[in-house]
Amino acid sequence: MIVREPAVAGTFYPDHPRRLRRDLESFLGPVQAEGHGPPPKALIVPHAGYIYSGEVAGSVYRRLGPVAGAISRVVLLGPAHTVYLEGMAIPEADCFSTPLGRVPLDQQAIETIASLPGVVRSNAAHSREHSLEVQLPFLQVLLGDFRLVPLVVGHCDPDLVAAVIDTLWGGPETLIVVSSDLSHFLPYGEARDVDSDTCRRIIDKSSSLIGEQACGAYAINGLMRSRHCQELSVEAVDLRNSGDTAGDKRRVVGYGAFLLH
Repeated sequence: MIVREPAVAGTFYPDHPRRLRRDLESFLGPVQAEGHGPPPKALIVPHAGYIYSGEVAGSVYRRLGPVAGAISRVVLLGPAHTVYLEGMAIPEADCFSTPLGRVPLDQQAIETIASLPGVVRSNAAHSREHSLEVQLPFLQVLLGDFRLVPLVVGHCDPDLVAAVIDTLWGGPETLIVVSSDLSHFLPYGEARDVDSDTCRRIIDKSSSLIGEQACGAYAINGLMRSRHCQELSVEAVDLRNSGDTAGDKRRVVGYGAFLLH
């Protein structure tokens, strides 16, 4: 069995299972047990260290409560931080591991998209990438057992990303998660202005975001360009930055949490 071992446990989030679960329960708060409006189909969630963005991520993940029991597959897309990547990378692995256990990959789904334009196999793109890894403990606590389709998205035409998302869209058993932070290293006031504008663009389902607005711009653009997404509405659940959570206000990173239903 090929296991993708955790790369940022102990830095971005706790590596001790009990402490990690305690932190997650704090971020998630009272998970909603009953639905309020249409069920979520897709999320956009930040991926910084939990001390910075954990509360923002928890604000949207807790909304999965009413449908968590129906979700058995997660399609997870995030940007490439550690290698230069053209296209979208799938790993050659059987499962991803975190301090909370192993998450099996949906090999059948991965084979379905392996031959699509823009899709490549690259363990290098996944081995040190935190944008996907930090989402897994949230999903493990909320969903329990599920299968994962992990995609690191590099420089890629949004129509190619959209084609992969549409292929994997499925029904209520499939959740789409895009991992992205917003602006990076701007002064607090400027960051708030930039991120507010980005938030409006995401709500309007813009597919022309750039990296200065969101590091996961290629994945977000692909989601918004997907055929199935046209039927969804976008709700902004939370919008903050590291100056609001655990950092100073001189150079901040923006975090937004969005729900598509």
